[in-house]
Amino acid sequence: MRPIPLPLLVTLLLTCALAQAEEDATPPAATDAATTAQSEALQQRLEQSEQLRSEQEANNAVQLQRLRQENQRLRLQLKESQAQTQPKLLSEEQTWFALGAGLSVISAVVGAVLRGRRKTRREWIN
Repeated sequence: MRPIPLPLLVTLLLTCALAQAEEDATPPAATDAATTAQSEALQQRLEQSEQLRSEQEANNAVQLQRLRQENQRLRLQLKESQAQTQPKLLSEEQTWFALGAGLSVISAVVGAVLRGRRKTRREWIN
């Protein structure tokens, strides 16, 4: 016996299942009533979701306005605190540079004072 090709077998099975499904289908009058009831239920759900969405948008708008006011208040506080603190005269690097320069000047002055008014030149004897 010759085997049936697989695509032909699948097509035959699907056709039989489709024919059986059409026999089991409900009458059109009952389908129209069910469809109408279902569409009304969906319409009600749509109206409820639209109402919830509009309420949520209103809540979001109120919350957004409150957050903007709080941001503005915080910006004002930041500006006030920045105005109260005085900026540093020198940065940390500039402070270290000034200390080094001051130490060099003091060392030069102390060295000149300690040397005195000697005119003779000191030389190392080899």
